[in-house]
Amino acid sequence: MRARVTRTASVLALATAVVAALALGGCAPTGDAGESVTPTATARFPEPLQYPDIPVIENLDYGSRGDGILLDVCLPEEAAPTTVGTDEPDTSQPRPAVVSVHGGSWRQGDKANPYWRSVCQWLASEGFVTFSLNYRLAPADPYPAGITDVRRAVQWIREDRQAERFDIDPARLGAFGGSAGGNLVALLGLGGVGAYDEGSRVRAVVDLSGPMDLTPAGFALGGVVPEFRQVQLDYLGCASYDNCPTARDASPLYAVDPSDPPFFVAHSTGERIPIEQSDALVEELRDAGVDTTYVQVEGELHSIAMLDDDLRRRIGVWLRAKLA
Repeated sequence: MRARVTRTASVLALATAVVAALALGGCAPTGDAGESVTPTATARFPEPLQYPDIPVIENLDYGSRGDGILLDVCLPEEAAPTTVGTDEPDTSQPRPAVVSVHGGSWRQGDKANPYWRSVCQWLASEGFVTFSLNYRLAPADPYPAGITDVRRAVQWIREDRQAERFDIDPARLGAFGGSAGGNLVALLGLGGVGAYDEGSRVRAVVDLSGPMDLTPAGFALGGVVPEFRQVQLDYLGCASYDNCPTARDASPLYAVDPSDPPFFVAHSTGERIPIEQSDALVEELRDAGVDTTYVQVEGELHSIAMLDDDLRRRIGVWLRAKLA
């Protein structure tokens, strides 16, 4: 069992000093050392922010093969006025993009939910063409249906015609997800090998409150409640954990390797998904040398409910740096 990390001001000061010393020695770890923050958001379901200037293209088929699984596209505000007819050079470049994957315990949720629509438009307001997608849900479609859809969406976005249509750079593609969506984008980021601009690989992953170990070993990581264990079994397509090989395959914790892209992980200290799940993932990522930023949010807010102004700012700055 992994010990939970407690962040205090003195520990943070010591960590900062250690990082500085390592940097001077040429052996600095990647990513932030870790930080605990107190959110300004307090409501479990805060009022979703409105972005009237961010247009949304709804219900595009990303290759559903008849199963009716669609995505929306949230577009950044128009760029600066064109330079055509002037002496100024045209310095416009294709834009970075982000795939947004909703939560809902793998069995519910929708891209058009007001909270996830707000996330899509917020990410677009940060300058990212954002693709907010639905995916097949359990128990009707258990693992690996959801992650198959997410990977299929990335491959669709990378097609030349989509890159041209939405003016995106397929080499600068990131992923954002919360709760079950956090689990799925983590699997997306940790899957495969090779260049980040090929197939379903992505260059950066933002995971909020994602469950990371769906095996019985994960019960020790904060004590997953029995009701959620049944939710996991329904998603995994298993009657019990005694014979459930998909549990490990669906657990990002066991897919980490040094080729993985940078991760931004945020998790509340007392929420429904135990923070020890993220503690364990971050430990594995850093042991593998993966660039990892970890923000522990005081309180009980889950997934996108954590998104106050400060966390939005941190994520926006981080994504711009990683997708530059």
